Amino acid sequence: MSEIIFVIESSDEGGFIAKALGHSIFTDGEDLEELKRNIKDAVKCHFNKKDMPHVIRLHMVKDEVMAI
Repeated sequence: MSEIIFVIESSDEGGFIAKALGHSIFTDGEDLEELKRNIKDAVKCHFNKKDMPHVIRLHMVKDEVMAI
């Protein structure tokens, strides 16, 4: 596997949550720097060295609601 993609969203409780596409990997963080560290740790725990992705791609999702 060459890369893994995480969808990043703001958490209702504050901070951010991350979910991997196609894998059961979930993590969170109070800020983006903590989230990135937690994502790396989660990926290292999930994969063995042979199957470790070379790239972690973060897809930031931002919902905005506008009133008319």
